[in-house]
Amino acid sequence: MRTIFLILFFFNAMASFSQSDALAKNYFEQGQFEKSLRIYEKLNKENPYRLDFFMGVVQSNQQLENYSEAERLIKEKLGNGKNFPQLYIELGYNYSLQNKPEIAAQNYNKAIESIDLNPNYSYSIGNTFEKYSLLDEAVAAYEKAMALSDKLDFNMQLAQIYGEQGKLEKMFDRYLGLVEKNQAFKGSAQRYFSLYINEDPDNEANLQLKKALLQRSQQNPDLLYNELLSWLFIQQKEYKKAFIQEKAIYKRIGEDLGGITELAYIAIADEDYEVGREIVNYIIENSFTPQNKLQGNQILMKMEVKTATPKQYAEVEKKFESLLDEFGRNRETYLLQIDYNHFLAFQNNKKEVAIENLKNLAKQNLTSYQEARVKMELADILVFDEKFNEALIYYSQIQKKVQSDVLAQEARFKVARTSYFKGDFEWAQVQLDVLKKSTSQLMANDAMQLSLLIRDNSLEDSTQTALKKYARADLLAFQDRNSEAINALEDILTNHKGEKIEDEALLKQGMIYEKTGQYNKAESNYIKIIEFYNEDILADDAHYRLAKIYEEKLDQPDKAKAQYEAIIFNFADSIYFVDSRKKYRALRGDAIN
Repeated sequence: MRTIFLILFFFNAMASFSQSDALAKNYFEQGQFEKSLRIYEKLNKENPYRLDFFMGVVQSNQQLENYSEAERLIKEKLGNGKNFPQLYIELGYNYSLQNKPEIAAQNYNKAIESIDLNPNYSYSIGNTFEKYSLLDEAVAAYEKAMALSDKLDFNMQLAQIYGEQGKLEKMFDRYLGLVEKNQAFKGSAQRYFSLYINEDPDNEANLQLKKALLQRSQQNPDLLYNELLSWLFIQQKEYKKAFIQEKAIYKRIGEDLGGITELAYIAIADEDYEVGREIVNYIIENSFTPQNKLQGNQILMKMEVKTATPKQYAEVEKKFESLLDEFGRNRETYLLQIDYNHFLAFQNNKKEVAIENLKNLAKQNLTSYQEARVKMELADILVFDEKFNEALIYYSQIQKKVQSDVLAQEARFKVARTSYFKGDFEWAQVQLDVLKKSTSQLMANDAMQLSLLIRDNSLEDSTQTALKKYARADLLAFQDRNSEAINALEDILTNHKGEKIEDEALLKQGMIYEKTGQYNKAESNYIKIIEFYNEDILADDAHYRLAKIYEEKLDQPDKAKAQYEAIIFNFADSIYFVDSRKKYRALRGDAIN
């Protein structure tokens, strides 16, 4: 019984300390330093070995400008026989608050000298220097400790400090040293490098990293340096140079074309088709297996489809047929067949042929996942052809076929979207309500946007007239009937002016204007949203799209910067916030990305 009582007493005491500590911190953060001081003094008295409570007393006194009392407390603590050499830094900082730099420096040196007695003091000493941004002193402490003991490794801390100091050469040297010791650190090092390098090959950090990698590669021709150089060139969008490094890696390790294949996808996604083709042809020429050769040809055909003009469609179709004759029309080529039939339906105006091809493919001996992928493409084409009910059947089959896969969630969203296209808004909303709880964030966001569109535009208008017109325009845009979609949206803007749907119509029409290269008209639409709907949910979309047009299409970087800045200061929770901040800094010419 006595033991239980002691345990309960201990836990109650701990809970009390925790509550008091939180209250003291809250008072301190709110600037109520007299209140925080009283609580910290009580906690310090009850827990004399808790350095955080002691420092709470010291810092509260400092905020109240009771520097003499803070000095007395620190000196008393230093003299009580306990080993807290970091308190010399606290004492020095207390003198610096009184504008006594010479005495402050003397105490900082005492802290560094204490490392001679025990190098393990360096952890707390270095941390305390960093806390007060005394970076030179922190470097001195860490370097001294490493010189005294080979068991201590502060290269990570030193690399970060050198970065903060702008000593890029030293920073990269430390990080690369860490990667050499443990190549599992490579990914983390690349994330740190990304804080300093950017797309500009002449940026100082880019030049320093390139120099460091080339020097180390000459001294020790390790594949690590080829990998990091390739990564650097990719950041700089110099895919040709990255390809040279990837080929060097491939020649050393043999059959693995993974790195080169990944580079091909990156170059093509960035629309560098010339280098993309060169890389893919290399993959095809050096493939040891039919699967790799097929994959290379599939990537090549994606480029062909992306860059072909209507006059070239017959030649593209011929190439697809030739490849399928070579590799077969079976489960091994199901992805190539999906791409081919997508091209036939969405670009080459052969929807019926594509539908028939995919129905035949779905009957083959496919895995459940493969069958679901084929039926997804088939259903998408049926929606494109406005055969909504048949498409809904296939989407439902996909949900049953791969219940636990993200494809099932995608199929449910497409059921909602198809129902929305055909004007069945109630059933669409039922599906969307389920999807808003989706584990896929992208799917949840898409569901939320469509759900808000339907709900917001059903409240004011029970007949849903404007929403039906908008859904029709949305379908026309999906079908790539851009002029008709623009006209349908113009009808909404003319005949439903001032209704809830207006900002949605302006945004959708602006996006189609962008798609068709009518950037000045898109600009006008986005400016209207910002002018009349800047408090609504689509305002950040308008700011971001307007910024991208100014930056990438109209060559007006100052205007782009203003739009990115608006997102940074007014839309902190926007999905565009991080990218806007990055682009704003780049346009401003920041040295560090």
